[in-house]
Amino acid sequence: MIINKDIVLPAVYGGAFLGGGGGGWIEDGIELANIAIAMGTPQLVDISELPSDSYICTVSLVGAPAASNRCVNPMDYVNALKNLIKNTDMNILGVISNENGAVATINGWIQSAILGIPVVDAPSNGRAHPTGVMGSMMLNKSKTFISYQSAVGGNKDKGKYVETFVKGSVSTTSSIIRQTSEHAGGLVAVARNPVKANYIKYHGAIGAVNQAIKIGKAFLDKSNKGAISMIEAVTNVAGGEIIDKGILRDKKLKTHKGFDIGEIYIVNKKKEYIIDVWNEYMTLEYNGERLATFPDLIMLMNMDTGKPIISAETSVGTRVSIIKVPMDKLILGSGMKYRDNMVEVEKVLNKDICRYNKNLFIE
Repeated sequence: MIINKDIVLPAVYGGAFLGGGGGGWIEDGIELANIAIAMGTPQLVDISELPSDSYICTVSLVGAPAASNRCVNPMDYVNALKNLIKNTDMNILGVISNENGAVATINGWIQSAILGIPVVDAPSNGRAHPTGVMGSMMLNKSKTFISYQSAVGGNKDKGKYVETFVKGSVSTTSSIIRQTSEHAGGLVAVARNPVKANYIKYHGAIGAVNQAIKIGKAFLDKSNKGAISMIEAVTNVAGGEIIDKGILRDKKLKTHKGFDIGEIYIVNKKKEYIIDVWNEYMTLEYNGERLATFPDLIMLMNMDTGKPIISAETSVGTRVSIIKVPMDKLILGSGMKYRDNMVEVEKVLNKDICRYNKNLFIE
């Protein structure tokens, strides 16, 4: 499929919803998508269109969306991929996004437009997630797999620009890339982990980009009916439910080691909901009861505009709807099924995660 202007808004808005609070800013996603189309002819292909032994790599942004000094230019995406190809000498025939999100769903479009390498509709994960290993499609569980990762980003005028290439275990290289994003001002473009298409068929989120486009189209189709209709439409198509509505009373987010971490408080009369944030909305609680737990999708929608709200742009006083989409309605990559990846969430948030998702995780 040729990616054109008709695809831009559905992909970005549907991606933003599936970002679950992460995955980048809507405005950035629209801008990058339009830049890609202006630069060339990006293509989206089904994984069945590539030979099973062809190499496909993951492209992404890594860092904290709320970082004030973040700076990634369009050619940084291209150079990260070029550096990966140069340093691995692999014939990469396709790229996949690491996840869905307003920007994440667009990952690969610029690279495809400039280098002619198609985007494959098989992201590492069909929703956004905070860490690299969560989008590693179980490669971090392999003791023999060597991870290759390339990162580019930062403002040259402020002395923050950096290019780096690392080789090692998935967890070690992902940690180094995360540190690189901090040195770059908060965000870097990344190309990583070339693997054969046959592996991705079993471990990727096959069809998740088209799922985002479908959700985005439903959202936009109701744009003339008002915010409530838009919110209801996107929730229904995604297979979710509206938990409640309320006012964003308070937020306590800080950027720490390349992540946005904290809590958001939403009130509706005497009810108060608490959402834990680790880039994405990770847990939803009311009166001590857990209502949703990552990788369930938790999303806040602006009741005045209908738009999805990422965690970095949450603002006190905003009227919001709280949406939940259970994990079984999402297209998840295998990185969401590895219990150890969720133990990390527990350590960061000091919240039970695994016991709410016992049937999902591979031990």
